[in-house]
Amino acid sequence: MTLGIIGGTKLSVTLGNKFISRGLKVVFGVREEFEAKQIEWKILKMQKDKVFGYCEAMDKADVIMVCCENEFLPLVCKCLSRYDAKDKLVLDCTNGKYHPNFGCNTRYIQEKSDYKRVLKGFNNLGLDYPKSDPLELVKETYFCGDNDFDKYRVKKLIELIGFKAIDAGGLDNAPLLEAFYHLRRQITHFKKENVDYHFKLMSV
Repeated sequence: MTLGIIGGTKLSVTLGNKFISRGLKVVFGVREEFEAKQIEWKILKMQKDKVFGYCEAMDKADVIMVCCENEFLPLVCKCLSRYDAKDKLVLDCTNGKYHPNFGCNTRYIQEKSDYKRVLKGFNNLGLDYPKSDPLELVKETYFCGDNDFDKYRVKKLIELIGFKAIDAGGLDNAPLLEAFYHLRRQITHFKKENVDYHFKLMSV
């Protein structure tokens, strides 16, 4: 299986390197004008079989993880629209912009690409991860989707790199996962401290 991670973000390179360290084949998709400024990206770009354009990386992948900034989602959707629903499993790891009636990126991807085999996961980490968790104390991430087999594959991917995979139900709950992310960001903002806040799930 080949994992394609789309987006030139900190989350992309961090998750990608974790999967590579577990023996998974990973390719990265970045936009044409992407500049490798971080040392991690410079190392990856030195390897001829790791970094490609959005569409080329998707072509090579069996599972696609979308980890790009929101402004580049239309380009991602354009590439994704070329596939039939059975071709690729897509995992949306992004969050829509926060406002009282914010839309959900997962639904946006489905509607703009006309590609329905999309699940949600890893979005609680944020695109700047692990900057938001420098000690990597966050060990939980949430996922949701409508296909049980695809959800099982996502669960195994999450667990492969050491996270606890928490099933949040069907894809209708994707907006709740994004709201969960925005709530912790708002708490962090209003605390006005040089730290990030995260939630931990517990059973009682």
